[in-house]
Amino acid sequence: MGSIAEALLHRTDTIAIEEIWLCKKGIVGLDLLCTLPDPLKTGMNYPKIEQSLYDARFEHDNCGVGFVADSKGVPTRRVLDLSLEALGNLAHRGALDADAKTGDGAGVLLQLPRRFFAAQVEKLGGKLADEADVAVGFVFLPKDEYQAHTCRHIVEEALEEFGIHKFGWREVPQNPACLGDKARNTMPGIEQVLLGRAADWSAGEYERRLYLARKVAEKKALEQGVPEFYLPSFSSRTIVYKGLFNAPQLEKFYTDLQSPMFETALCIFHQRYSTNTFPNWQLAQPFRMVAHNGEINTLIGNKNWTRARELELKSEVWGDNISHLMPVLQPDVSDSACLDNALELLELSGRDNIHGAMMLAPEAWEKKKDLPRELEGFYKFHACLNEPWDGP
Repeated sequence: MGSIAEALLHRTDTIAIEEIWLCKKGIVGLDLLCTLPDPLKTGMNYPKIEQSLYDARFEHDNCGVGFVADSKGVPTRRVLDLSLEALGNLAHRGALDADAKTGDGAGVLLQLPRRFFAAQVEKLGGKLADEADVAVGFVFLPKDEYQAHTCRHIVEEALEEFGIHKFGWREVPQNPACLGDKARNTMPGIEQVLLGRAADWSAGEYERRLYLARKVAEKKALEQGVPEFYLPSFSSRTIVYKGLFNAPQLEKFYTDLQSPMFETALCIFHQRYSTNTFPNWQLAQPFRMVAHNGEINTLIGNKNWTRARELELKSEVWGDNISHLMPVLQPDVSDSACLDNALELLELSGRDNIHGAMMLAPEAWEKKKDLPRELEGFYKFHACLNEPWDGP
């Protein structure tokens, strides 16, 4: 165990001491190291340390999370201001790196501020018939310009495949000076692609086409060996601003968030605490549907059963495009990210968020004698379709 502990001592993240203690206590055996995949071959951009106990399959989160919403559904700047204030007050829920500035990750998920992005479309020479026609793909790109160009081309091909109009690319204004050294050194290229809807598409069809384009682009980038490519959000409804921040750094880094035109009726915020994971830009939260505390204990079983059932997937909503949905769960991401993948597919396939959440994370209902008969039937029926994503 000595060589493992020595390797861990060279790490500056918050979990090294705990892992060294486990090694000394013999809680983690050497046989575990022999059965895990080589961490150097995983797709994500993690620290490359030989003989590390780390493996992407065991990614779990333990975080601070909350939301602010206007009860009447009216988009205002105040909702975002309150959310950013609350997020700043959750800074204690995240850890800091040895540079004392790099956090575990923080972000916000909000309704797409259409007035703001309609103005950005006009700057690119475009014109929207209706502000509701705009969509934004948020893109993390490799720092290598050749690979970044390849990724832009992948995105544009996917958009063309599903008939989505592209107004152009926008470099997201940012302030790297507020970041810690590790966050700044691992920072991806950050851009947005501004998109438009065809006149005969419903809002639901538009969102599904965006989802399909994203899935195709993700798959092609993975096939071409570009793990740094990542799409935090790709939607006409919502947008995610996130990164490897401590909570107060978020608004300072993304100056878009300071615009008075950033109005929303709902904002979910998240400060990540990587109890037993490696922080990075991609795994910061919120994800596209979920901001989650993590610690899903049934993760491996959930992933295996989801994969096993992919060949049985059928849906009138997706038709011949159903093959593009697979794999449903992205490889080498955290437990919360996998849950987000599953909920997103259920919602876009026709179930509302509450229905999908009750399918994936049902209450402990089996021994509740006072459970309404209709609710018991709901849980029994859906237990035949998927296993619960269970945790503390």
